[in-house]
Amino acid sequence: MIQLDDVRRALSLPATVSERARFAMSPVPRGVPPNAPPREAGVLALITPRADGCLHLLLTRRQETLRGHSGQVSFPGGQRDPHDPDFIATALRETCEELGICDPIEVLGMLSAVYIPPSNFNVYPSVGYLERLSALRPNEAEVAEVLTLALDELIDPTRKHEEIRLISGYTVRVPYYYVSGHKVWGATAIMLSDLEIRLRWALGR
Repeated sequence: MIQLDDVRRALSLPATVSERARFAMSPVPRGVPPNAPPREAGVLALITPRADGCLHLLLTRRQETLRGHSGQVSFPGGQRDPHDPDFIATALRETCEELGICDPIEVLGMLSAVYIPPSNFNVYPSVGYLERLSALRPNEAEVAEVLTLALDELIDPTRKHEEIRLISGYTVRVPYYYVSGHKVWGATAIMLSDLEIRLRWALGR
């Protein structure tokens, strides 16, 4: 069973450890970025112990009514506010707004940034830990469902699949994680893959 110290060791590893894994979970082709400077966002991969004794990640399924990435599974987060001192602050603020988790969160580290061509965002993922998770208060305008994924399930290879989709007129190979009946793909899958391979290295697997 993966422990918190394993996560700490995983996040202390250099980004080069997970570079190939991130690429492996990236849709191919990824799309053409617009001719404009990218915007910036911060998201939070929040880890918390659950009743089964395992450490779990929190994920959200976005409402179908949202303009960007509607219906997709993602980490809580959003665009950086000019008043946010850094991307960690952005991720914590957005997590409070989206899920009502406003308690102090221990920030364990960061994963590699991910660029999303369709929305032209550079996304900076933080990893946090909360020992006691209070009752969630999801923002119904943004969050359709809250999902959890055990870290031990994240490193289970049977969770990973791929399919061919037609996206904006292009045939695209889409790798994904299967989580609670949902296909987690795109930037979130790349971030999950980053954490997965780091955990494998930390565990000697």
